[in-house]
Amino acid sequence: MDTDDLSIETYDGIIDTANRFHPDLTLQFGILADDCNNDNDFLDESEAIIKEWLTDWDLEELIMDIFFDNPPDKKSFKKILKTILSNIEQVKQIPIEQRKFEIW
Repeated sequence: MDTDDLSIETYDGIIDTANRFHPDLTLQFGILADDCNNDNDFLDESEAIIKEWLTDWDLEELIMDIFFDNPPDKKSFKKILKTILSNIEQVKQIPIEQRKFEIW
């Protein structure tokens, strides 16, 4: 799916939040969206990858892999990942039929 197919709530909670932090982080979620089937699938996959990054990765190596220019420090990176996780939990509380989708 394309990120344009995400609900406004999901897009704002993940894509916009990541982009305000660093465009290179946004790219990671854009790539992830390509492999997802719908809004809930993207939320679940985003949550899973963030949790994996926070627990299973050497953050310095991960930062080097994700960020091409001007990489953030580990503390701010962890903070934004936790913010995005919180946003995901908030969006998941909204039933899919109550989320807003852009109509092109």
